[in-house]
Amino acid sequence: MDTRDVFQETYSALLSNRARSGLTILGIVIGVGSVIAMVAIGQGSSSSIQSSIQSIGSNLVLISPSFQRGVGTQVSAGRGSAKTLTQEDADAIEAEITLAKAVAADLSGRYQVTAKGKNTNTSVVGVTTEYSTVRNVEVDEGSFISDQNVRNLSKVAVLGPTAAEDLFGTSTSPIGQTVRINKIDFKVIGVTKSKGGSGFSNQDDMIFIPLTTAQRFLAGSDYLSTISVQAIDQKSMTEMQNEITTLLLSRHNITNASLADFSIMNQADIVASASSITNTLTMLLGAIAGISLIVGGIGIMNMMLTTVTERTREIGLRKAIGAKKKDITLQFLAESAMLTLIGGIVGIILGWLIALAVAHFASIATKVSFVSIALAFGVSAVIGIVFGYYPAKRAASLNPIEALRYE
Repeated sequence: MDTRDVFQETYSALLSNRARSGLTILGIVIGVGSVIAMVAIGQGSSSSIQSSIQSIGSNLVLISPSFQRGVGTQVSAGRGSAKTLTQEDADAIEAEITLAKAVAADLSGRYQVTAKGKNTNTSVVGVTTEYSTVRNVEVDEGSFISDQNVRNLSKVAVLGPTAAEDLFGTSTSPIGQTVRINKIDFKVIGVTKSKGGSGFSNQDDMIFIPLTTAQRFLAGSDYLSTISVQAIDQKSMTEMQNEITTLLLSRHNITNASLADFSIMNQADIVASASSITNTLTMLLGAIAGISLIVGGIGIMNMMLTTVTERTREIGLRKAIGAKKKDITLQFLAESAMLTLIGGIVGIILGWLIALAVAHFASIATKVSFVSIALAFGVSAVIGIVFGYYPAKRAASLNPIEALRYE
């Protein structure tokens, strides 16, 4: 039996029972489509998170205040909410750490902001001039906070694009307008370029004001929320982090590093941790979706076993006129593989469409990769062969005489 004969026989056999073949193919379609869509959502989320982390700047070490840990305490409580970092700490890092390219201190908090009858609850960040360089903030319109604004405690504000749209819409330029933060009027002097992002820490939904103004009029204290330190290069980050830790421990008169009243996060470590979590999530989503592929494989086996029973006399006749076991085995394996092939192709298209629909309507980042397509299609092909082998073997093993007698 040549390839052409196998193809013709397979085509005829599948068309002889369209409904059953269609339902079996549907199982594979759902399985392959689910795997591709779930993996696309996982990979898209991973890329989105990594881009969000990297967009805050490059080669960064982030220092946050935390309450000092007591003896026997394993986790530092209140990270970011304690009052243990000051501008003097930032100045000392800039002066004494040679691996530091730039240092920027900030003080952040959430406030209700109003303008022209509109209001929004957003993050207000007190910053210095260096913040724009260290945290990769670019101005789209107007200007950023200057050293003079910081020295004079100026009541000026630079809006993120989302905050600007929430307060002034898209038809009015915010430059020169007034926003009220915590019952204090601020003049808008700039709007930043969009960096993308969503959720509670959306970098486009922020308002920047001079650090000294935030300390005096909003927070009522001289403490800092974060000190961002940019290393001269990526290789220096770990060494710089160790030097900063030693410096701050000395400044805060702490001899035991485990009792530090601050925490330091390396941007590379943050990216690695986030990638590890999202990769695990992607694998979990893919594995859950893969269960439907197994179910589809069971459907193929069920159909093929039923087909063997229905075509027992046909198999006996084939063997009686000279068909060999391998011919019978090849015939039924070809039918199983054809079901998988059709289901796999349609499933790839369906999974791709689902990923696009999720990205468009749910605004969730998705990323369809060749690896996920190859994996889903490869697994479905293996399932088609594995689950089709037993029915094919059973058909090939039938005794021709008994098969011809079968009613």
